[in-house]
Amino acid sequence: MKTKLKHYLAHSEYIDCQHPLIIAKAAELANGCQNDETIAKCCFEFVRDHIKHSWDYRLNPLTCKASEVLMHGTGYCYAKSHLLAALLRANAIPAGLCYQRLTIANDAPPYCLHGLNAVYLKDYGWYRMDARGNKAGVNAEFVPPVEKLAFPISDKLERDFPEICTEPLAVVINALTQYDTVEQVFKNLPDIEVIN
Repeated sequence: MKTKLKHYLAHSEYIDCQHPLIIAKAAELANGCQNDETIAKCCFEFVRDHIKHSWDYRLNPLTCKASEVLMHGTGYCYAKSHLLAALLRANAIPAGLCYQRLTIANDAPPYCLHGLNAVYLKDYGWYRMDARGNKAGVNAEFVPPVEKLAFPISDKLERDFPEICTEPLAVVINALTQYDTVEQVFKNLPDIEVIN
């Protein structure tokens, strides 16, 4: 198990957990915490409550790398999940990326991916959490072992993918790097039906 978990601690281009800003913020958030669960909760609440969702606030610049999200204080759900994974990994807590496929509006096509996280907690194992940011009708919380995600699956073509990825999906990276503004991404949100 430890061998598998080490992949969820790795630094990478988009989960850049060894970036000096990430290391400093991770240490600040962990200060005074007693265990992995309290550190994870502090990191989750910071990303959920202090990093603005790009579309909710119509904020540019478009961010993708964890360090960019932290620097600019904004990101789509995918980018926010990159930051949360990086903060957890910088605190030596295994973290991965998870996805849902959701309707964009009105429980009908079109569909898009939604990004969230899973963290490995010593007392519970893998636990999914969603730091996209709360608003009217969205109330995600950190209450392990109970999942309290932002969005329920409510349509037959929606998906709650069980995979816990070590790296962002290529379709997500493409959406966040080939466009220049949050408005362009919103018109071209990533979508897949299965994770290979």
